[in-house]
Amino acid sequence: MKIRSVAVLATAALVLTACGGGGKIGDSGSTNAATNKKMVLIPGIQAEPFYISMQCGFEEAAKAAGYQVDTQAPAKFDAPQQIPIVTGVLANKPAAVLIAPTDDKALAGPMKQLKDAGIKVIEVDTKLQDASIAASTISSNNEQGGQLAAQTINKLAAGKSGSVLVLNTKAGTSTTDARAKGFEDEIKKYSNLKYLGQQYTDNEPAQAASKLTATLAANPDLIGVFATNLNTGEGAATGLKSAGKTGAVNLVGFDASPKQVQDLQGGVVQALIAQDPATIGKQGVEQAIAAIDGKEVKRNIETNLVAITKDDAAQNEKYFYKQKC
Repeated sequence: MKIRSVAVLATAALVLTACGGGGKIGDSGSTNAATNKKMVLIPGIQAEPFYISMQCGFEEAAKAAGYQVDTQAPAKFDAPQQIPIVTGVLANKPAAVLIAPTDDKALAGPMKQLKDAGIKVIEVDTKLQDASIAASTISSNNEQGGQLAAQTINKLAAGKSGSVLVLNTKAGTSTTDARAKGFEDEIKKYSNLKYLGQQYTDNEPAQAASKLTATLAANPDLIGVFATNLNTGEGAATGLKSAGKTGAVNLVGFDASPKQVQDLQGGVVQALIAQDPATIGKQGVEQAIAAIDGKEVKRNIETNLVAITKDDAAQNEKYFYKQKC
């Protein structure tokens, strides 16, 4: 969570249509594999390039397999907004639901209701602490991604001493917490870098910007910042611009939205740790169909991560996220 400059949409709108969407689910249905050809994706937030890219992979794979598709997402990465969507999807009884839970505890009950109704549940991007509910979890190796971010900041520092900061999104988000942990474990290996810890931004770019500028004021030796997702990365870039520290502080972001790529090419961001959300969506469909058909399901699947700098951006364009399919 899933790096993000989120488009301003009406908060009442819960149906994500950025990729054109599939057919809407009807008000009744059977979970019988032979007759039920309905599949739903519930991302963490609507209109965000990471989840749009995931939706593209999901829709392409599901439609190719003969499924009707529907994508519904909350207006914010927020459990109270996501839970009613899960409840509504439960009433429609699709064959499978792919979901990025916005809280690793709060979504356990609603997702268990899906499972108890005979609906196959596949976690994409984020996951619950309770591993007994989903049939499969497809995600990046997020802890490894945090380690890669720390290695990248150390390389960019080129032996210079200074402080480093992690800007995280929300506590209880499995993916970003794993990224922060991987970063913290790895950064301790570099004696020239002083770890200041992490600060949470509530997934709001404005908070990321303000917390970064406050940290700069208190720590003028700040040499590196790791932003654990798209929104914090975009907010951190804004903070550096406001403080006149663009290029003076090495910013490594997670994800590769169009805005983040623009900041990378403009020198505001020094590196991006990009995921492969389209493949996460595609493999989620594959595991859902295997579960529906009673075939072997892979419980945990990890997808690729890559560190991208301005120098090798052209060679890694396939990892850039989409705003539409």
